[in-house]
Amino acid sequence: MRILSVNRAKAASATIGGRAVLTAIGKRAVEGSVAVGALGIDGDEQADLSVHGGPGKAVYLYPHEHYAFWQTVRAQAGAGSWDEVLPFGAMGENLSAEGLSEERLWIGDRLRLPNCLLAVSEPRFPCFKFNAAMGFAHAAKMMVQSGYCGSYLAVVEPGSVSAGDPVELLPGPREVNLRELFRVRMRP
Repeated sequence: MRILSVNRAKAASATIGGRAVLTAIGKRAVEGSVAVGALGIDGDEQADLSVHGGPGKAVYLYPHEHYAFWQTVRAQAGAGSWDEVLPFGAMGENLSAEGLSEERLWIGDRLRLPNCLLAVSEPRFPCFKFNAAMGFAHAAKMMVQSGYCGSYLAVVEPGSVSAGDPVELLPGPREVNLRELFRVRMRP
């Protein structure tokens, strides 16, 4: 398990569905060590603090193993070419990771990195901005159906994070699985 990329973005205006909205979903990889504070990655912003950010959703982690799925469905939807490689941060995540898929994570698990400690707090719930970022209208629905939601993390011990950092999974109470919580909350 390791961090493949650290990603961030500033909030900016975009036109989505014919209306102007503020968004910071377009995260891009940054080089070197980046500070992680109680409210997230240094230099990162969230546009809508009613659903993103805050102490319980300070950092968003997404498993890179799901990227092949998104490349395929984007190509099928005509939103990208078959050989187009999605850049790190394409899901709006702060941390692109390897080996930390949803079925392995439970609410309360801790992720020990060399210079900080993070805790799994909840799954990410997609919105219309995710559809726009993926380039097709059914992306959020595909996230719900696949369960490929990623996880929000709280910062237990601030510090820093870098691409290449190893991650040690420290099991929490193991009462609520991340993917199961996502599926229960997304049921109609």
